[in-house]
Amino acid sequence: MNTQRSLKVVITGGPGGGKTTAIDLFRRELCGKVSVVSEAATLIFASGIERTDSEEVVRATQKAIFNLQKDMETIVSVQHPERLLICDRGTLDGLAYWPGTEEEFFATMHSSYEEELSRYDAVIFFETGAASGNDISSNNPYRNEDAQKAIELDKKLQAVWSKHPKFSLVSSNESFVKKIMYGIMSIENVINSIK
Repeated sequence: MNTQRSLKVVITGGPGGGKTTAIDLFRRELCGKVSVVSEAATLIFASGIERTDSEEVVRATQKAIFNLQKDMETIVSVQHPERLLICDRGTLDGLAYWPGTEEEFFATMHSSYEEELSRYDAVIFFETGAASGNDISSNNPYRNEDAQKAIELDKKLQAVWSKHPKFSLVSSNESFVKKIMYGIMSIENVINSIK
């Protein structure tokens, strides 16, 4: 049995931040050296579950996303222990969407803040393009936030993830291309620092 542990980096951020574009470019650049763990929320919503304001449904949905995220990370890690895992969002993202208290979130997930932060070797946060007035329309049909909601979620997500000791912020930029290039450089720097 191989006991080598995959290094895990979370790429997260507010809606319309460019993280998925950066992940795709980076995966192509390092083909065979990285494995990407897809965004669990998109998979859940693609299955037919609808977004709603019902707190009961939001809680159940976030619990399903949390568990799917953990399971997918485990599967990819076991299949490719020699590769860097790039996670398109992480288990703590759900805290920003949770309708109750932080304590309630961790009790429901049978975990703790510290346990979830320790799952990841680094966090790279792509600030929403809405923060600098950019268009945040997405090719992801399951993302429907307007600019104001995107900024609110971005702030919540930053507050959640900035507690990680290896947190890197990729700030919004008027030039999407410059932001993506900076983001890719940040990913490379993080990888080099945790090898």
